[in-house]
Amino acid sequence: MITKNQLKYYGSLLNKKHRILENKFIAEGIKIVEEGLESDYECETIFVTSKFEELNPRMIKKLKARNINLEVLKSVEFQRISDTKAPQGIAAVFQYKQNKIALNKIDDNLIVYLEGLADPGNLGTIIRTADWFGIKTMMLSEETVELYNPKVIRSSMGSIFHLEVFDDVGLNELKIFKAKDYKFVCSNLTGTSIYDFEKPDKFILFFCNEANGPSEKLLKLADEKITIPGKGRAESLNVSTAAAIILSELTK
Repeated sequence: MITKNQLKYYGSLLNKKHRILENKFIAEGIKIVEEGLESDYECETIFVTSKFEELNPRMIKKLKARNINLEVLKSVEFQRISDTKAPQGIAAVFQYKQNKIALNKIDDNLIVYLEGLADPGNLGTIIRTADWFGIKTMMLSEETVELYNPKVIRSSMGSIFHLEVFDDVGLNELKIFKAKDYKFVCSNLTGTSIYDFEKPDKFILFFCNEANGPSEKLLKLADEKITIPGKGRAESLNVSTAAAIILSELTK
């Protein structure tokens, strides 16, 4: 039986400050919780509503078999740990994960780097898209929205548990990749068409801030700038849409 203080504590994880302080985050929804439980993230507690318990006896049996603390809450209690308007009635608390390898040990042919993304929905969608196209490693700049923001987790649809994501990676830290002959390829409003671009053997692909695009510092570091040719009158594409198109082309 969960206490009021415990419920307050877990509810505080909806706040970025408390997530960082406790090194924990909440994942919500059936698919996302299932993906988390199958990953190498450590799960501390699972929460379900009494209605969810009643309607999903098989899943409850599987959850109990994992020997993870399972708390059954009233709907009003569950709302205190939920970030959604229409919750599915299941959530779980996971520990932040340490990266498996050091930054300087990464040797993937294609790495995605996100500079200054502000919208959590865009970040989560790009993580999901990158997962779909087989990307294993992603890096986030210091200015990019927090990785464990509930909207990021929700829009990733569980893909956040599949990728190795390094956050707070400054551009200066990327010098180690230059030394390993990685090319820096920056998506931009102008540049070589992605359909004419000759893909390097190893490269970091940059997607940047929704409003301002790549920083001047990044543009100076970039070996190549690529763009998606358009035919209509729209000024630009949403960054997550652009990422999907570019990754589709460059992972062929």
